[in-house]
Amino acid sequence: MNELQFKTNIKCGACESAVKPKLDSLENTSWEVDLKHPDRILTVKGDTDSQAVIAALQEAGYKGEPV
Repeated sequence: MNELQFKTNIKCGACESAVKPKLDSLENTSWEVDLKHPDRILTVKGDTDSQAVIAALQEAGYKGEPV
């Protein structure tokens, strides 16, 4: 199982709700966003890769870059 982290522009709970359907569609993964961290770190655990996570964020209108 991989653990990937990304710096994002997800700023609040509403933003988190906007990306939820896209990130939830990544099979065999779990995720969480640390909204208290200045870089809004997204942690994704499971069977996925960085490109799939970045694509899911982009589809929802957000950015992510690996940490």
